[in-house]
Amino acid sequence: MRRKWLMLLIGILAVVALSACGTKSKDDVVKDLNGKVEDLKGYKANAKMTLEMGTEPQVYEIEVWHKDPSYYRVNLKNAQKDQSQMILRNDDGVFVLTPALNKSFRFQSDWPQNSSQAYLYESLVKDIVEDEEAKFTATKDHYVFETKTRYQNNQMLPTQEITLKKSDLSPVSVKVMDTDKNTLVKVEFTDVKFNAAFDKKDFDMQKNMTSAQLSVPVLAEVGSDEFSVKYPSELPGADLVDEKAIKTENGKRVILTYDGEKSFTIVQEKAVVMPASSSTTISGEPVDLGFTIGALSNNTIKWTYQGVDYVIASNDLTEQELVEVARSVQESTVK
Repeated sequence: MRRKWLMLLIGILAVVALSACGTKSKDDVVKDLNGKVEDLKGYKANAKMTLEMGTEPQVYEIEVWHKDPSYYRVNLKNAQKDQSQMILRNDDGVFVLTPALNKSFRFQSDWPQNSSQAYLYESLVKDIVEDEEAKFTATKDHYVFETKTRYQNNQMLPTQEITLKKSDLSPVSVKVMDTDKNTLVKVEFTDVKFNAAFDKKDFDMQKNMTSAQLSVPVLAEVGSDEFSVKYPSELPGADLVDEKAIKTENGKRVILTYDGEKSFTIVQEKAVVMPASSSTTISGEPVDLGFTIGALSNNTIKWTYQGVDYVIASNDLTEQELVEVARSVQESTVK
């Protein structure tokens, strides 16, 4: 009887040992990810991004192209709000295109290396590799990492959960969370093709502007001069003390003045369709505001949303606070 039990115990231990041999440790997976990115010549990915930062969720379709080492094309579309933007990086710099307004900003920037990007594979791998305290779990089909983020507004979105396929280490989903572990940004990848082939012209600014305008035509005019004035819900030490509407050639310009320890000014006016091939160069950074891409530079942040141009300027707000105030403008139309 003892012999029978002993043989059974040996059998169980053998099974455990074999299963352990097939389980990779966190260090093993991190090493594999490093190798994967080093060997990667490029990729194409499609994803759905859901934002839970306003009164109702906003959903964007994202198409990502990346050609090693530094060519990028990220197309973001919100079908419900007819919003479309594209981020490009090529030898000429970093561009943010708004096809419907024929508008392009050119940035002197290190994007995307300078911040976390939930829809870029190599950025997710960098977040995993650089966070030595990252939590790691393995399920039947997936590896799951919980890491710190590298956003400018890191205090608002400090952690993320990254899920990868065991089979090829491709991304499955990313959940970016606030300090209470509520998911505010969720990216779900629907298709990832590693080592995709590209032509250099695939990342040309003018070619992409023209092709994007086939699906989102340039507006003949932006529409009525009237628009709903929006107010920020995030007020880090300031109160609204003045609201002024000024007539301009293109309609009206609304100036909101907030005064206090953290004073700032918000300017809102109807966007104008730009002449063909015009581009504004900014010595700053493109920042992801969730609902759109903004331009952060020289104590100001600018963005266009639903046909309205917004600018926030302040000598008192930090860059992080500028981003937080800008994000909150879309949350509220009430003073």
